[in-house]
Amino acid sequence: MRLDKYLKVARIIKRRTVAKEACDKGRVFVNGSTAKAGTEVEIGDKLEIHFGDRPLKVEVTQISEHVKKEEAKEMFRLIE
Repeated sequence: MRLDKYLKVARIIKRRTVAKEACDKGRVFVNGSTAKAGTEVEIGDKLEIHFGDRPLKVEVTQISEHVKKEEAKEMFRLIE
């Protein structure tokens, strides 16, 4: 699944266009490397998203095209 779509479906970022912009500005990292919006995300990948001055670190635990709001929290695990 594309990184920008994963961020939206998992409800880490509310809109896909905002997720794409964050990727384009170099604020999203996959396994320590700067990632573009089209980067493929797989289970076990570690994502780091910089919101202002605080980074959010998560590990991908599930990938699904459509999930309910309550199930979105199961798609990732917070690190630190």
